[in-house]
Amino acid sequence: MATMHLRIGDLVWGKLGRYPPWPGKVVSPPKDLKKPRGKKCHFVKFFGTEDHAWIKVEQLKPYHPHKEEMIKINKGKRFQQAVDAVEDFLKKKEKQGGKEQSSEGKGDSKGKKTPTKPLKILEEDDEDLSALKDPSEKPASSMEPISKRLKIVEEDTGSTSIQAADSTAINGSIIPTDKRIGFLGLGLMGSGIVSNLLKMGHVVTVWNRTAEKVPQDNQHCDLFIQEGARLGRTPAEVVSMCDITFSCVSDPKAARDLVLGPSGVLQGIRPGKCYVEMSTLDPETITELSQVISSRGGRFLEAPVAGSQQVSNEGMLVILAAGDRTVYEDCSSCFQAMGKTSFFLGEAGNAAKMMLILNMVQGSFMATIAEGLTLAQATGQSQHTFLDILSQGQMASTFVDQKCQNILQGNFKPDYYLKHIQKDLRLAISMGDTANHPTPMAAAANEVYKRAKALDQSDNDMSAVYRAYIH
Repeated sequence: MATMHLRIGDLVWGKLGRYPPWPGKVVSPPKDLKKPRGKKCHFVKFFGTEDHAWIKVEQLKPYHPHKEEMIKINKGKRFQQAVDAVEDFLKKKEKQGGKEQSSEGKGDSKGKKTPTKPLKILEEDDEDLSALKDPSEKPASSMEPISKRLKIVEEDTGSTSIQAADSTAINGSIIPTDKRIGFLGLGLMGSGIVSNLLKMGHVVTVWNRTAEKVPQDNQHCDLFIQEGARLGRTPAEVVSMCDITFSCVSDPKAARDLVLGPSGVLQGIRPGKCYVEMSTLDPETITELSQVISSRGGRFLEAPVAGSQQVSNEGMLVILAAGDRTVYEDCSSCFQAMGKTSFFLGEAGNAAKMMLILNMVQGSFMATIAEGLTLAQATGQSQHTFLDILSQGQMASTFVDQKCQNILQGNFKPDYYLKHIQKDLRLAISMGDTANHPTPMAAAANEVYKRAKALDQSDNDMSAVYRAYIH
């Protein structure tokens, strides 16, 4: 395959994560943003979004030669808006007297200096922008049936993992289910999930529980309506209109209210209707919801997700499911759109237990990282050096790097609410009590998060637990 030489300003199709190829333009990266280590890539600004990303050379294609092909295989309102934005860009350029720049770098704009050499990418070893990593598995044919494009992994425990054979929606290879999908809850996690369901061609009806009280939440719903979603007036109406309804809310009380409250889910459940609870709850609440849904002839699946807002936006969540196996199979295209892999763990309640254990470990780890950073400062050591050393060792991870960078920059914009990780720690400790199993590390971490909440950090990111150590 011939090497493709690109210059700043060239129009391209860029493949990022699990999104379909998207139109963009090669641009100069910010001075303080260096290229991911060990990759030949270009910095691309995507049309129709505010996204910029480093894209590997092999994930880039010239815009014009591949335009017809990409428009044929990709669908969705946002995708079409992005293509329209490219065409508007070209028309404006033509009006301004500039030549249309070819995606192979042969064109140039009049009156605008453009490098004559291919864009030079810095080669220094620097932090790897792992959040933008694109899994390198092989693409699957969009013509293959879903069953042919899934990997089924049976373990001794009886759990099953279903994931896209390519782990990505390369070339729009996900075939969306023809079932009508409902989604209740458009918070940090739900918003990314719904956006990815829509991008992959699912028919989705949305509802957000605070829209009646918070005017901007109506606007929030409107954003999804613009992307092609439908709007339900109540949870009961959404369930009545849809074949499979997902929900993702903050805590057990909110989940119960959603199902059992006025105009709640239970009022819309009829025989055969599917309800998928994606909130992180305790196993007792899951058992209760499963029973009441089943009592009306409904089919129930729990499917909490491991990840953050950013991971949700990228469609790279890990989904833990348990309950009705047939519902799990019916949700295969939805799970492929929203996550990189999913596991079926058996009877309802098992996924809640596993998710609480995972979040207990993550929450305790985050508190320990914050403790280490503050101890470094207290003993006269450089926090930046501490992070540099940490990132070169066995504990190096995207999670550590992102959370430490947030702390050092004083940026606690929520990616996973502190109040939610504290809730998960509390539920995990309670689960340990029920099983008569000690959880002393989680209990200690929980106290630190409780102090952070007392310092008004509840609605900040979980990394704001750092502030509990400095006040």
